[in-house]
Amino acid sequence: MPDAGRSRSAIISIVNLTKSYASGVQALKPITLDIDKGEIFALLGPNGAGKTTLINIVCGIVTPTTGTVTADGHDIVRDYRAARMKIGLVPQELTTDAFETVWATVSFSRGLFGRAPNPAYVAELLHDLSLTNKRDAKIMTLSGGMKRRVMIAKALSHEPDILFLDEPTAGVDVELRRDMWNLVRRLRERGVTIILTTHYIEEAEEMADRIGVINQGGIVLVEEKKELMKKLGKRQLTLHLMEPLAAVPAELAPWNLELRADGTDLVYTVSGDGNMDVSTLLQRMSDSSIAIKDLHTEQSSLEDIFVELVSTRP
Repeated sequence: MPDAGRSRSAIISIVNLTKSYASGVQALKPITLDIDKGEIFALLGPNGAGKTTLINIVCGIVTPTTGTVTADGHDIVRDYRAARMKIGLVPQELTTDAFETVWATVSFSRGLFGRAPNPAYVAELLHDLSLTNKRDAKIMTLSGGMKRRVMIAKALSHEPDILFLDEPTAGVDVELRRDMWNLVRRLRERGVTIILTTHYIEEAEEMADRIGVINQGGIVLVEEKKELMKKLGKRQLTLHLMEPLAAVPAELAPWNLELRADGTDLVYTVSGDGNMDVSTLLQRMSDSSIAIKDLHTEQSSLEDIFVELVSTRP
């Protein structure tokens, strides 16, 4: 079991959580995870890995088989109402009241959580999501992107301390994605804890403080984003040669080079935060009369690391 969490300031605490169905399918293996107050936590995993099941359990939509979850100290089963008050959820599916107006939908959602009316707050929320000019429009008349904005407004209507975003920008336009992430940054500045799943891994790479990877119902890894990039990332230097080589010369053996492209490319790879000794390598190649036509470097993205994790770990 990976070292899944730090309890120093956890706003969500998940302990030995599992979910099995009557059919015998185990959707979640035992999961223990702490999510810190005020962080942006990205939960990544392939389709069917258990991301939505985990989110739905924490949000009180699905009942766990075993284990406990607390939200800001409130048990999600024993103290459901208090726990749910702390949480806002933007689900993948667009489920809104088609015949209601945007304003009525968001205001009603606020009231469902027992919050007193606050027109100024609702107006600010609609403004932040570029919905001001749609406040009196019926949901059924809106585009898919605008409906997604309304879902986000509903999730934030009761001013939650914890916000779950389940694939919030899947299939939406670039403008909404930009507005969405600007809003996320502002919420984080106010101390809101944000847990997101996303297919756009570059968004997680840009936004998240920590990354959790879930695969086949279990947590594979939880790591600070910077540490993850440092530990599992790779840097690669590709040297394009003037003349092909039949084999890597013995004098270049210390660099563990790989010969590619029919001998015309030498590839130098360094894992993690290891040092690249490029200057000595280039000097040694010059001494050996190996001429270089061009070179380029690459560094692992979070997506590269994610693909490797889910393809190599059971």
